[in-house]
Amino acid sequence: MSFSDILFMRHEVVLTILALLILIIDLNLSNKNKHLIIPVSLGLFVIHTIIGFFPTEEVSLFGGMYQTDALRGMMKNVLNVGVLIVLFQSVTWLKKPENEEKISEYFILLFSTLIGMNFMISSGDFLMLYLGLELATIPVAALAAYTHHQTKSAEAGIKMLLSSALSSGILLFGLSLIYGSTGSVYYDTVAANFGETPLQVLAFIFFFAGMGFKMSLVPFHLWTADVYEGAPTNVSSYLSVISKGASAFILIIVMFTVFPVISPIWKDIIYLITILTITVGNLFALRQKNMKRFLAFSSIAQVGFILLAIISGAKIGMTSVIYFILTYIFSNLGAFGVVSAIETATGKVDMDDYDGLYHTNPKLSLIMTLSMFSLAGIPPVAGFFGKFFLYTSAASAGYYWLILIAVVNTIISLYYYLLVVKAMWINKSENPIAHIKSDLPTRIGLVLCVAGIFVIGFWSQIYEWIDKLAFGIALK
Repeated sequence: MSFSDILFMRHEVVLTILALLILIIDLNLSNKNKHLIIPVSLGLFVIHTIIGFFPTEEVSLFGGMYQTDALRGMMKNVLNVGVLIVLFQSVTWLKKPENEEKISEYFILLFSTLIGMNFMISSGDFLMLYLGLELATIPVAALAAYTHHQTKSAEAGIKMLLSSALSSGILLFGLSLIYGSTGSVYYDTVAANFGETPLQVLAFIFFFAGMGFKMSLVPFHLWTADVYEGAPTNVSSYLSVISKGASAFILIIVMFTVFPVISPIWKDIIYLITILTITVGNLFALRQKNMKRFLAFSSIAQVGFILLAIISGAKIGMTSVIYFILTYIFSNLGAFGVVSAIETATGKVDMDDYDGLYHTNPKLSLIMTLSMFSLAGIPPVAGFFGKFFLYTSAASAGYYWLILIAVVNTIISLYYYLLVVKAMWINKSENPIAHIKSDLPTRIGLVLCVAGIFVIGFWSQIYEWIDKLAFGIALK
């Protein structure tokens, strides 16, 4: 292997260099200049995001453990764009006095977990997948407990760590059964030797259950709301969008390339999990008054919609998942961005606090409304097209009853998303939230979300481009 081969791992290599640079800069800055890490880190990550869009070749490294191609590169770029928005939205919160001494830790942990997600996406065997998964998970647990002086944040970190340990144990047991029954952990070899024997089906069930924890699929979702509520809002947004997006990307790659032979079995499993995830997520979201818990159960329901495309087992399913996650990133980060701006300025996170928000903060109210409309799938914003393609992929496989259940749940979700809109635009309040003047990075992050919500919905070439890259990945 030559040095030029390492350059094919540019996403991971550049992120590692960025983390080391931030560490070195932090060690050489005085305490009163720690805030300079924020613009430096933002600028470096903007460069990294731009580098990620350079064309890439189809390459296999380390004996097939690491694989990259245009499709995987695009998945990583989608995550990079989401992380960039999260970083912009985090600036005001990081400048608070209680966070000034640990600013560098935030960026290093965030970049570390993104490195793990990139290795997951480029994995060519289950060992690389597991290593990437752990690298992506452990720093997130530390981020959840970032404001450790607050009881809820420390509790969120512990819950995240314990649930991750349990899910990793379940996943590892499944991987050990896969290795024991096929004699390999490489995707292509496992696919060639995998069958419908009871042991191998059990191995798949354990593997899927482990991934279900990471994606907050029902019934593996119980940690989600508590962690989202206790963690800092920007960390919750990262968990809700970037972490789930990476898990969905690797899950669909593995399902389509490693387990096609047992597709009738896992399609039945996903059919049931889809119904449970969408329904439970929506019903529990109806009861929430805390905005972070509200968005937590909303994100659970949204993951259920992603399964609609995975169950199709067709190329359109792969394309629809990537397109939906792209729309979901802008929609959900728009909502979390508003919640973060309000919480940072006022400390308020309850839905009742948003009563009459339009009168004092019309721009924030408009951004939140567009985000709610997109998450609900109301045309003409991007979320409508994202869900439309998910329904189309499921319909292509003949899952009409599943689509009907999903549509009914969409109507339910429309109700609770409109509750937020009603609070801001219709409900009256004698003491509405005072006018919030956001700083430039926060405004940039919110503008990017609004632009994405509109542009992705109307720019049809994006879907066509994704469709071309997804060629050859689907089940035959």
